[in-house]
Amino acid sequence: MSLPDNKLTVRSSADLVAAVPYLLGFRPSDGSIVVIASRDRRIVFAARGDLPAPGAPASRVLEVAANLVPVLRRQQPITDLMIVGYGAEHIDPALLTASEALTASGMPLLELLRVTGTRIFNLTCDNPDCCPPQGTPFDPIASLIAVQATAAGQVALPNRAAVAARFAPVDGAARASMRRATTKALIRLKAVSADDKAAADEAGVRAVRDALRKHDLGERLTDDEVAWLTLLLRRPSVRAIAVDLTQPHDRHVTFWADVTRRAEEALVPAPATLLALAAWRCGDGTLAGMAADRALQVDPAYRLADLLLQTLHAALPPAMFEQAIVKARTNPSTR
Repeated sequence: MSLPDNKLTVRSSADLVAAVPYLLGFRPSDGSIVVIASRDRRIVFAARGDLPAPGAPASRVLEVAANLVPVLRRQQPITDLMIVGYGAEHIDPALLTASEALTASGMPLLELLRVTGTRIFNLTCDNPDCCPPQGTPFDPIASLIAVQATAAGQVALPNRAAVAARFAPVDGAARASMRRATTKALIRLKAVSADDKAAADEAGVRAVRDALRKHDLGERLTDDEVAWLTLLLRRPSVRAIAVDLTQPHDRHVTFWADVTRRAEEALVPAPATLLALAAWRCGDGTLAGMAADRALQVDPAYRLADLLLQTLHAALPPAMFEQAIVKARTNPSTR
């Protein structure tokens, strides 16, 4: 079985478990359930959720499964479904309930696994020769999958907190410097747009092109450049250019993460949404969703971030989101 883009090949349960962090972008914590769908031996979808606390009624587990069913159906046709749970054996009943609910909706289950530390337990196999009751040991670090993924440039961060840290706001002296730079940029913007409103749009287009070009050459933007860029990104026409120029490259993810970190709080929504877009185009749904959430934390009415998040949660095809971007540009109420 191959992973997206045919970068890795999964040949065993241990390979599948080793691949999960690279599918998600981070290592799931205990209490997680990961659902993986494949089509003709090719993985096409992976999603993580939180299992209810031990002792919770079965209805809570059924709610988790019910939320996944419509998302999985959008990936049809699905030929195999794999479920991996994380934690001690007390989560087994919840995993079994979730798997029964998913298979009852017509999705074939290939494997149901539980991972505890460095051991894998197969909940659908009772043959002690291949699935011993004490679990099968595996080393996620020394796994061939981990080696191949690293060589292919795929990254698995230790947890979701590490993903959020990629675009967490700077503080201390760095924040004070950005605040001063933003104050200067405000004065500059007023002067530029005082006599000609179109001048600010033109300046924004130049700022986006120059910033991405400079980053692509390996240079980091100064605080003054970041402040100027984030102010101009409030203009819909400037943001539209940034959307068009943002490419599915790790370097653009890194660029918008840095701009989001350094932007003043009120100016975060635009760069955070562009970070989400870059991550989404690179296939990193976790980072994309968290960055879109960050934009909406600052401005709950920021429509483009909301559209992106809805698309991610529904696991709609990429083309659907691109269509949403076009609609957003033609809707005067969209920001």
